[in-house]
Amino acid sequence: MSWRLAAKLDLPDDLIGYFSLFLVREKEDGAFSFVRKLQEFELPYVSVTSLRSQEYKIVLRKSYWDSAYDDDVMENRVGLNLLYAQTVSDIERGWILVTKEQHRQLKSLQEKVSKKEFLRLAQTLRHYGYLRFDACVADFPEKDCPVVVSAGNSELSLQLRLPGQQLREGSFRVTRMRCWRVTSSVPLPSGSTSSPGRGRGEVRLELAFEYLMSKDRLQWVTITSPQAIMMSICLQSMVDELMVKKSGGSIRKMLRRRVGGTLRRSDSQQAVKSPPLLESPDATRESMVKLSSKLSAVSLRGIGSPSTDASASDVHGNFAFEGIGDEDL
Repeated sequence: MSWRLAAKLDLPDDLIGYFSLFLVREKEDGAFSFVRKLQEFELPYVSVTSLRSQEYKIVLRKSYWDSAYDDDVMENRVGLNLLYAQTVSDIERGWILVTKEQHRQLKSLQEKVSKKEFLRLAQTLRHYGYLRFDACVADFPEKDCPVVVSAGNSELSLQLRLPGQQLREGSFRVTRMRCWRVTSSVPLPSGSTSSPGRGRGEVRLELAFEYLMSKDRLQWVTITSPQAIMMSICLQSMVDELMVKKSGGSIRKMLRRRVGGTLRRSDSQQAVKSPPLLESPDATRESMVKLSSKLSAVSLRGIGSPSTDASASDVHGNFAFEGIGDEDL
């Protein structure tokens, strides 16, 4: 997030590191999918206009994963409004899972303009603060299984539907991932005799991570998605945040920038506007059934590791990886 944008929003300097800009692609139904997180050196206007398409937008979201950092943000009026607006949007889009009773309580707090109480309740909800990706395919718990991946709270969440069963959810903790990697391939059409570089299909991206299923059993899980690189970046940022917190650091210490001079803030600048009231939840939305920590609700099949032709430099080692025992599962 740039200093200029922070100045326009009247966001304090020490909260700049808590937010980031994301490039998204807006769909016809109003939903959007994440393309990537903008780098600090990028000019948002140039990045979005260079794509020459009206479907690309820039959105502002918090850039941390641990909801404990919300306390730092909510101390400031602008930070509180930004966090509140994001949470309302995520609930409206169905990214945060709420029951009818929870939705009623949230709407009551919203009508009272009790933003802090609204956020405190939202923090207790499943998938609060998560990034949600487009529907894709995974080889867990079986090959070519349609899933929806969400990233947050130091985990990757896979929502899936097995034949004849309810919508289910499996969670993969970052601290149990020994390593991960992103691979790409461009498959040739079957029977094609085209020369290399011609007649090829779209690039296929895969995120594969080695997961500690039990004390002595590691298993590769592969997700095939055009957003695999974005998922990998999310994993790395979660690991970075865990390591900083483990060493006694904080976001302020990790992302503090030292610059000369001060930024002028106009007293006439308006605060971030509050979003409209929540709409009633979709009555057809099915409840989620959490998979047990032993993953006994699904039938696991032997999943081979990804192709081994990738070099060791393609693998991201996880410094937050923790050995566990069966009693921890």
